[in-house]
Amino acid sequence: MSRLSRLFEKFRPAAVKHDQPGAGHSEIRWMLIGLGNPGEQYRRSRHNLGFMTVRRFAARYNSELSRRKFNGCYAEIRTDAGNAIVVAPQTFYNRSGDCASAMLGYYKVPPERLIVIHDEMDLPERQLRLKRGGGDAGNRGVRSIADALGTVDFIRVRIGIAHPGRSQGSIDYLLQPLTDEEARLLDPVFDRAGDAVLAVMRDGLDRARAIYNQRV
Repeated sequence: MSRLSRLFEKFRPAAVKHDQPGAGHSEIRWMLIGLGNPGEQYRRSRHNLGFMTVRRFAARYNSELSRRKFNGCYAEIRTDAGNAIVVAPQTFYNRSGDCASAMLGYYKVPPERLIVIHDEMDLPERQLRLKRGGGDAGNRGVRSIADALGTVDFIRVRIGIAHPGRSQGSIDYLLQPLTDEEARLLDPVFDRAGDAVLAVMRDGLDRARAIYNQRV
């Protein structure tokens, strides 16, 4: 039995409980996971752009990530591109895979229908790039998910934050709160990232990349 098969089998007994998708819930076709760290001190940090994006996305559908399962805050939403679980893992960034693998196994969502939204220092500020698989470029949250699933065959929506330069260490840069001006400039990026997610779900990755991988 493959690693992913064992993962899904692990959660099969729990799937018959009252909140299993097939028992009173519509079929879940996608899982969206935003990366970030729990806690008020990290709420406005660059490393929490994934959290900010999935919360904004859920709000489009008058929903909040208020339910909890497998060390994650989540919501179930219905879109015209399919129903989805939207998740903000509460395991801290570098252990995001713990929550991701458990949620995917429980809801029987294959990795190819997982969309991970995260910050990316290798991209210019506020630029989006969509891709499937590939290296993690040192992003330990992405690495944690790949290790937990045993595959890199999931989609990533990367939000550029650029490198801090020599004047500041990367950890401080990632974790310090955004200024009001930085937050203002980033605000429309969350909506654009949400649009990109919907485009992937509705039209496929290749068509979405043709639109959202362009500089704006």
